[in-house]
Amino acid sequence: MSNSTFNRVSEILKHIMEDTSVPRNIRRAAEESNDILSKKDEDATVRASTVISILDEISNDPNIPIHARTLVWEILSELESIRN
Repeated sequence: MSNSTFNRVSEILKHIMEDTSVPRNIRRAAEESNDILSKKDEDATVRASTVISILDEISNDPNIPIHARTLVWEILSELESIRN
């Protein structure tokens, strides 16, 4: 279950990372989140929680474009389903 969710989330994160209209600090947070999700040796719940805290912080960044913020919210709702 969580693998397919992580794969979907990873695709969205890659989209954010490759979008040059997104500020560098937000692309960096997306890359960091993607790296965390790919660590198969850690518990899925721990990975999801860590990424949620990173993305929750950047979703409140006033410089994030609205389309990227929407993608981050989509990721957060996907990951919340794993954590609960």
